[in-house]
Amino acid sequence: MTREERIPIRLRTMEQFVAVAEERHFHRAAERLNMSQPPLTHAIRKLEEALGATLIQRGNRVLGLTAAGAVFLDEARETLRQAGHAVTAARDMAAGRTGVVRLGYVGSALYGRLPDVVREFRAAHPKVRLELREATTAAQVAALREGTQDVGVLIPPLVNAEDIGLTPFDRDRLCMAIPNDHRLTRRPDVTLADLADEPFILWPMVEGRGFHLQVIRLCADAGFVPKVAQEAYGMHAVLSLVAVGAGVSVVPESMSSFRGDRISYRPLPGSAPGFDLVLAGRDLSPAAKCFVRSAGQA
Repeated sequence: MTREERIPIRLRTMEQFVAVAEERHFHRAAERLNMSQPPLTHAIRKLEEALGATLIQRGNRVLGLTAAGAVFLDEARETLRQAGHAVTAARDMAAGRTGVVRLGYVGSALYGRLPDVVREFRAAHPKVRLELREATTAAQVAALREGTQDVGVLIPPLVNAEDIGLTPFDRDRLCMAIPNDHRLTRRPDVTLADLADEPFILWPMVEGRGFHLQVIRLCADAGFVPKVAQEAYGMHAVLSLVAVGAGVSVVPESMSSFRGDRISYRPLPGSAPGFDLVLAGRDLSPAAKCFVRSAGQA
């Protein structure tokens, strides 16, 4: 289309033409539009002049449409419909009613508040797509910075993460995880010190520094340094190795239902074994802000 063929037509003018075309009467159309008739008549004539085509067949009382008018009516209706859709889509996106939230979480979060929070958010925001992915704390921090994840449920403290906002989310405790066929499971009371000579299954410190250091600190308070026989990425992997007898571990108490047929979970006394889970985010989208807000209020 050449520059001379580009004719600026306002949406208001299209609304006026549609009203006249549907009412087939200038006076009724003017009443419908909440305006007087002379400006409406003038607007339609200006539209016809701009298009270089007659759109309205004028008679004594009843108006008709020319062939050009009938085509313009169909296109004007579609343009107005699409314009309304654009406005609604923009407002919904800005309000967080639509969009995508890519949510990462440490494995133990699935055994706490997270499932209920996800269920409630999906019910309240049916047009927001929620994508879930299990990952370690370190992997989530990297994904948040890379922009491949929007919100994370992870375990603090974070190292060099001043650019990531944190919101309190949940609290859990640590407990001992021992293979069911281990000799210690026959004892009514087992302390952490009893595991001093046992092979430990742990996760690399770089994947969850806060969690890793808390376990090491608890073992040190019990008088020993754990003998790490194997490292595993993710709590489900750690517990799967405990289940096959590869060693013992210290894990979130909320996961004590996992492989209960193969693992004996024993509590750790005192307040020291407690730890927090937080919501983490960086440059949140409107939908992600809605998730964090609803999760914090749930």
